[in-house]
Amino acid sequence: MAALARQLVCGALRLGRLRVVRKSLLRGVVLSTGSILAYGTHKLISGFAEVHASFKVDEVIEQADYLYGSGETEKLHQLLVQHKNSDDAELLWRLARASRDLAQLSSTSAEEKRQLAYEALEYAKKALEKNETNFAAHKWYAICLSDVGDFEGIKTKIGNAIVIKEHFQRAVELNPKDATTIHLIGIWCYTFAEMPWYQRKIAATLFATPPTSTFQEALRYFHMAEEADPNFYSKNLLFLGKTYLKLNNKKMALLWLSKAKEYPAHTEEDKQVQKEALELLNSI
Repeated sequence: MAALARQLVCGALRLGRLRVVRKSLLRGVVLSTGSILAYGTHKLISGFAEVHASFKVDEVIEQADYLYGSGETEKLHQLLVQHKNSDDAELLWRLARASRDLAQLSSTSAEEKRQLAYEALEYAKKALEKNETNFAAHKWYAICLSDVGDFEGIKTKIGNAIVIKEHFQRAVELNPKDATTIHLIGIWCYTFAEMPWYQRKIAATLFATPPTSTFQEALRYFHMAEEADPNFYSKNLLFLGKTYLKLNNKKMALLWLSKAKEYPAHTEEDKQVQKEALELLNSI
């Protein structure tokens, strides 16, 4: 289950940031000047208070996405935490993500990591309460719920597993093209497929029918993610190869591990994927 949490970190954060930066870099700088002027104009027109409120939310979201794409974790959290009492689900799930990102920084103390993890879960929960049809709220609630399990032990983590998967699945129902969430369901399945016996015994004490999965099911989700967004993530390629290895299909394992090894290394994670893929290829 600890492996699941590590995969959630990789799958949910870096991918989103790479996508957001492409959109935000084009608009973020212009926004910071133009929106201030527009804000001043709206402030003078009291009759458009409702329009202005909506505009302000849009402005904050644009600025937040720009900061996220730029990797400005601390500034992003400082911006969004000012809106923690907002009723807007789009702001709240971004605050959950930002709180989680801040908790992942090496400069964040152990106590702060714990506090931020629980705060992130509360923000994601509130986002769901405000808009149950927001796919990102479901996605980040599941991720944050998994994080809290790291602080509460293996029983809690396994106990939350079914809820986590349900929210991932709901997110995919609402946005079938979100390859990242589909990938995360694949990771969930892979994790339970290779769960050690002692963890299975814990699961059996918590559920009449414990959560289980197979490598075939994991493989299906990894392929679905690839179909939704081809070549979107080096780790999805890696796990396609690893899953085929588990299924003793060396031919297909070689194909996907080779793709993972040759994937352009844009991030440190991509380099780690290349290294693991090479090691697995050499072992076949």
